[in-house]
Amino acid sequence: MKVSLANLLCITVLASSGTSFPMERRGATTGKEKRVQYAAWDDVNVLAHGLLQLGQGLKEHVDKTKGQMRDITIKMKVFNVTVSELGKLTQRLHEDSEALKAKAQNLEEREILVLNLSKDLQEQTEELLRDRQKDHEKMNKLEEKVDGTMQGEGPEAGNGNHSDARIIQWMLEAQNKRIDDLVERIKQQQEKLDKQNIRIRTLQNQIQMKNERSSLKRIEDEIHLNTSSEQRDSPVAMASDCHELFLRGETSSGLYTIQPPDSQPFEVFCEMTPEGGWTVIQRRHDGSVNFDQLWQAYESGFGSLNGEFWLGLEKIHSVSKGGNYILKVQFSDWRDESQTIMYPFHLKGEKSNYSLHILERRAGNLESPLSTEASGVPFSTRDKDNDQKNDLNCAKQLSGGWWFSNCGHSNLNGRYFVTPAPKQRHQRKQGVFWKTWRGRYYPLKTTTMMIAPAEIENKS
Repeated sequence: MKVSLANLLCITVLASSGTSFPMERRGATTGKEKRVQYAAWDDVNVLAHGLLQLGQGLKEHVDKTKGQMRDITIKMKVFNVTVSELGKLTQRLHEDSEALKAKAQNLEEREILVLNLSKDLQEQTEELLRDRQKDHEKMNKLEEKVDGTMQGEGPEAGNGNHSDARIIQWMLEAQNKRIDDLVERIKQQQEKLDKQNIRIRTLQNQIQMKNERSSLKRIEDEIHLNTSSEQRDSPVAMASDCHELFLRGETSSGLYTIQPPDSQPFEVFCEMTPEGGWTVIQRRHDGSVNFDQLWQAYESGFGSLNGEFWLGLEKIHSVSKGGNYILKVQFSDWRDESQTIMYPFHLKGEKSNYSLHILERRAGNLESPLSTEASGVPFSTRDKDNDQKNDLNCAKQLSGGWWFSNCGHSNLNGRYFVTPAPKQRHQRKQGVFWKTWRGRYYPLKTTTMMIAPAEIENKS
């Protein structure tokens, strides 16, 4: 049976009084004096010592409980600061989204802004997830301490601390739910930004294609106006490729208009080197153009000649059909290491689905992942399956259009990964890769394909 502190003090006082004043009783009938009785001094000392220890233990327990409550209060303040920061972050994301909409008139600026914002948002989301894990660990420790405090308190402490601990536990659970809600909102915002980025790129590609079509129409109109007898008698003809422009004295890389035999004039990007001029047919470096296009787009070309582009199968065929040509491929990895390879090749026309034939492998070059079969390898897209896999459409499996002899050898027109490639193998297959250089499904950073007459090798 437990006794309150006030009652124990009263007993102590009475016991002390008993040691000073003897208790005396006299008989009424006999008249004899009975023996005086005293309280035992040792019992009094034991009782007093026990009371002192009990008081000291209660004081220490109260001090310990106060310290734990102070720690919990401090950690709650830290949680409140975290929630405030998350609120500011959400507000900032909202402001960034509004600013992004305000810049819709300039598609290139909007694209750069969305890419950077998506990358920063992904990093912040990962950091929030790490902070969330730490918060979970902290809250688990706090719950353990609260449960320990509740189990260590006796009935004398009443129900006050028990109720406070339950309130604190409830507040922690509510705080955790608010953090989960904020993280979910951030993920939803990230998905919206990704979708907006895709829409921006699609609009940009459409505008670029319209600009190129209008530019081509303008060139055709100019040629039509210059078909007078005086122009026809002129000895100066339009160059058939970039190397011919180099031989005429052009040494600066950039955009030029050429006219291969039996073809209409069109613009190309010429890469001028000390040994000659190369006609660039493909370039990837930032993922700004979607290369997962259909057959018609790959046949006519798409993208921007000053950025990422595919020149077009019909244009490549018209340039290279006039003689022996060299295919030069340059690519780099994410460590900025680069590689250049060259192969003599022949590209057939539309009737053979633009079959590519690699004639031979040069000494010192990597083994070509493109087929060297005599019949060549036809070009394939996801809407026109010409690959050599009977039970699979390689263009659908890997993304983009390419000369697919086998789905796993090479694909420079695959999906461009701005960030490190995903861990899932079926997603890595869709990337830009060249098996004989960095291995199967290693995502390349940049690629450039260009062609030139075989005579250029004698000057290199």
